[in-house]
Amino acid sequence: MYSRVITGAISGIDSILAAVEVDAQKGMPGFEMVGQLNNEVREAKERVRVALKNTSVEIPPMRITVSISPAEMRKEGASYDLPIAVGILVSLGLIPKEGIQDTLILGELGLNGEVHSVRGVLPIVQKAKQEQVRRCILPLSNVREGAVINEIEIIGVKSLSETIAYLREVEERKAQKISPAERTLIESFDAIDTDVDFAEINGQEAVKRAVEVAAAGFHHMLMIGPPGSGKTMIAKRIPTILPDLSMEECLEVSTIYSVAGQLDDSRALITQRPFLDPHHTISDQALAGGGRIPRPGVISLAHRGVLFMDELPEFRRSTIEILRQPLEDKRIHIARTYGNFIYPADFMLVAAMNPCPCGYFPDRNHCNCSEADIRRYLSKISGPILDRIDVVTEAPRVDIHQLSATVENERSAAIKARVMEARERQKYRYRDTAYRFNAQLRSGDIRTYCKLGIDEQKMMEEVFAIMNLSARAYHKIIKVARTVADLDGKDEIGTAHISEAVCYRRNDKEYWG
Repeated sequence: MYSRVITGAISGIDSILAAVEVDAQKGMPGFEMVGQLNNEVREAKERVRVALKNTSVEIPPMRITVSISPAEMRKEGASYDLPIAVGILVSLGLIPKEGIQDTLILGELGLNGEVHSVRGVLPIVQKAKQEQVRRCILPLSNVREGAVINEIEIIGVKSLSETIAYLREVEERKAQKISPAERTLIESFDAIDTDVDFAEINGQEAVKRAVEVAAAGFHHMLMIGPPGSGKTMIAKRIPTILPDLSMEECLEVSTIYSVAGQLDDSRALITQRPFLDPHHTISDQALAGGGRIPRPGVISLAHRGVLFMDELPEFRRSTIEILRQPLEDKRIHIARTYGNFIYPADFMLVAAMNPCPCGYFPDRNHCNCSEADIRRYLSKISGPILDRIDVVTEAPRVDIHQLSATVENERSAAIKARVMEARERQKYRYRDTAYRFNAQLRSGDIRTYCKLGIDEQKMMEEVFAIMNLSARAYHKIIKVARTVADLDGKDEIGTAHISEAVCYRRNDKEYWG
């Protein structure tokens, strides 16, 4: 007898509905699986066979053929185990066909019949809802993740026997011991981390201002300064001044973490902006994503949040150069022999570095680095990467009087309020476009949204000539000036706003000029 079970599959960051088709006929006993399957999926026939045996289900000597469609897509992972087992049971007449109607099934099987968690549940349930699927049967440990999506019935099961019992009860759903999961509410998850605050940082007022500008326009930034000047402390507090994630953004970020297998019952929804700080020894693949079974890398996990790269020149140059495409295009493209994968990568890059190998240049009382050593150290950051960073600021050594001062510093909440006001101005300005922040503006639209007066245009012409700017750096100064004007509550960009934006390009020219 023939049966067809709906399941889901992940291709890169996208999800599709797949079908497990099973045909059980009399003949030479055998168990064949087709549909461009990798090793994990091919091994499912042994897991399913033993799990059925240990669930007291005897498979008669029959020829069983399993096909997973679409056939042209490579199938990976162990999430097909449970739908294959259910498909076999339907083909053998042990589960009525009505039981699997409009039902999506996902889950990995243990040899004892337990149903284990799988990755990618959130986007698959989203896709199921779009395709008018009524219910999803998921591993119990993935229930809260699936229940984030409303208007679809989520059933959690912990074993194959529990799944069979549920699917057999077609007419008497109300008598079922397994009830649909309640919707997971965003309020039930992580609260904002209040352990860190900008009020804890004494001094470095210029750096704090640069951070505020970068946060308001979602600009990439680089901090240069000696060890102990507070660069890392400041970077770790940037999420406290960024606007909260909207529900749409929560689902967007959570989808990436679900595909990466980093959601579980304790964290079924990402409600805070991600903050990732990889070590400088990270591999290119771990940063960009990919692998034998393609998964998002650190760059994509930082989507809608902050990617902090401390001691930037200590990263391999090849690793740093990977940032070129995502910094510009807000996505990363990975090509493999069996497919192309595009992962989102709209993050705010915050980098920190020392001005030389020892960290104390230009203080020659402490710095013993030669000019060649300094040039070699700084050359690890290429011109194209610097061009993609909007705000470069210097973090000087903190004076002892600043450290011991008892003044009350401005709290993150106050800075966040100004950032929110600037974001609201951008939201209104770009209401009929795909843009959300000033940093996203493309060169063709800068004249439309960042108009300059006669004095401001003349000033920019002088800056372009004196600083020998590239076209990209020229446009970035204007975009940063637009953000400074937004923080100032002004509709027009003034010379004071351009002057401040130019200061954020001066430091990179000073060190790399």
